[in-house]
Amino acid sequence: MSVFGKLFGAGGGKAGKGGPTPQEAIQRLRDTEEMLSKKQEFLEKKIEQELTAAKKHGTKNKRAALQALKRKKRYEKQLAQIDGTLSTIEFQREALENANTNTEVLKNMGYAAKAMKAAHDNMDIDKVDELMQDIADQQELAEEISTAISKPVGFGEEFDEDELMAELEELEQEELDKNLLEISGPETVPLPNVPSISLPSKPTKKKEEEDDDMKELESWAGSI
Repeated sequence: MSVFGKLFGAGGGKAGKGGPTPQEAIQRLRDTEEMLSKKQEFLEKKIEQELTAAKKHGTKNKRAALQALKRKKRYEKQLAQIDGTLSTIEFQREALENANTNTEVLKNMGYAAKAMKAAHDNMDIDKVDELMQDIADQQELAEEISTAISKPVGFGEEFDEDELMAELEELEQEELDKNLLEISGPETVPLPNVPSISLPSKPTKKKEEEDDDMKELESWAGSI
């Protein structure tokens, strides 16, 4: 189908059944913009051609040059009109696109509102309050049960906490003393080595006296 056929509704279509849809109207405006843009390009080329012709004739053929400038002026006037028309169509298309967007947004919001209403139809605010109160009561009961279970039970055995703490501190002190002894250790003083060479024994006084007596006896025997 040609551009003009689309613009003027050739072949009938949905337009005769209650007006076009926003999407159809937007598409037609875009087609019109495309057609006018092509017209702009054509006029710009014609203006350039007439200007070149006017320059070519110049003073040689003033009549031809003037005719070229007149055609150039007409083309420029048409081009200005098309520029204004394009601006109007562009504004209308943007407004229609925004309206179409708003329509779709409102439609979806209405759809969501209906879904929310349907979800709330089976809800009673009084029942919701009762349910939340039941949940709070059950949570409180669960906390009480947990607290009761976590308390230590002696099953008849009672101990003095102060006595147990004192015993524990005593054990800790013993363990601390033991660790300190293991860390420091007893101090050992090195002893001198025993000499390997035997020392001459010192003669006693009695031994000296016996030697003197033996010498005196030998002298007496030699004199006989």
